[in-house]
Amino acid sequence: MTQSPEELCHALLSAARAAGAESADTIVAQSSSVEIDIRAGALEKAERSESTDLGLRVFVGKRQAIVSASDVRAETLAAMAERAVFMAREAPEDPYTGLADPDQLATGWDLAALELSDPAPEPDPQALQADALAAEAAALAIDGVAQVQAAGAGYGRSRVHLAATNGFSGGYERTSRSTSCVAIAGTGTGMERDYDGDSRTFQSDLRRPEDIGRCAGERAIERLAPRKPVTGSYPVLFDERIAASLIGHLLAAANGAAVARGSSWLKDSLGQQVLPETLSVIEDPFRPRIAGSRPFDAEGLPTARRAIIENGRLTGWTLDLASARKLGMTPTGNAARGVSSGPSPVNWNLALTQGRASRDDLIRDMGTGLLVTSMIGSTINPNTGDYSRGAAGFWVEAGEIAYPVNECTIAGNLRDMLMRIIPANDARTYLSRVVPSLLIEGMTLAGN
Repeated sequence: MTQSPEELCHALLSAARAAGAESADTIVAQSSSVEIDIRAGALEKAERSESTDLGLRVFVGKRQAIVSASDVRAETLAAMAERAVFMAREAPEDPYTGLADPDQLATGWDLAALELSDPAPEPDPQALQADALAAEAAALAIDGVAQVQAAGAGYGRSRVHLAATNGFSGGYERTSRSTSCVAIAGTGTGMERDYDGDSRTFQSDLRRPEDIGRCAGERAIERLAPRKPVTGSYPVLFDERIAASLIGHLLAAANGAAVARGSSWLKDSLGQQVLPETLSVIEDPFRPRIAGSRPFDAEGLPTARRAIIENGRLTGWTLDLASARKLGMTPTGNAARGVSSGPSPVNWNLALTQGRASRDDLIRDMGTGLLVTSMIGSTINPNTGDYSRGAAGFWVEAGEIAYPVNECTIAGNLRDMLMRIIPANDARTYLSRVVPSLLIEGMTLAGN
């Protein structure tokens, strides 16, 4: 008889106790997925995978060890537990490790309200192939598109369960449905490519494949015949497609693990202004049908809606149990982990306050500058916030897009940059990170 993730978790805990563990926690993930790729109207790849992965963390005093496996036989579970306990006894002590206290654990969550799993049946591979073909055909229908590098569609379903000797036991199921397309325009050394894609929890929410293909093709055409921009100091508008990366750098610096290590340019900024006072960053793990939603974290603590930044001021760090103990603070329910790794703090769904102006309004008001639509590479100094990235996009003159640009670098300091951001009102509210296009005046631009 096939064991459920919950049954496997409790079997692992029993094996850990029998092997001599003083306490333990487990995670079991079962997943299945179907991926279809199309090229030139023919099937390029059809792949189906199914897996069960198990992770066990044991504690002997203040020593811990983690082992993982993908074999669910009883003898494997016993061997995992014995190996983990042996490793823990040889590991160095960590004064901050350990499970949550029972009174810290999540209880009474409402999975139905989160709508993490689509009740619709798994789509046939033929339906996925039809979506991929439709996206490819729509891209190729754009005048100037030479070929489609890849068009694909996929579906996935996963179940995860967590359990620990402190009494916690909980799990949930997720689904995902996606379509993507990468189009190439031009010929020879003048080729340019761009993409579009969508991924949703519910199939009925997914954008039409024809819209995705058409958008990919149009974006590729717009990038033809790029130039290098002029070196100097200019306003830079980060397109909504990539603007979330800026807020991601801010959140990385507010991560409790980085702060506890002393490797964060925000480590002395708690309670201080880090964004304009009109802006807030809200974390909300309870948004229905969103990938970042969850009722509890990887240590069994309840998740919560909170303002990480409120009216421009940094209100707190993102903490798991260990980083909270190191900093003498209360954990925020933000632990994540895989089957072969321990917990670490991460953020769930996030939203930055949107502005009143449209992206077109910001382009008009910026005069001469750069609209960035893609970035490559990254040089971010975690201690100082110095920022440098390769960029491509469009040059703006007299408030209008003039021509595409590439092979340039934008640079600044994140502390200064973030205090000058001006948000548009174009964020896609169905994403896990809801961040609009962001204008920053006076950035250093290196081109010709």
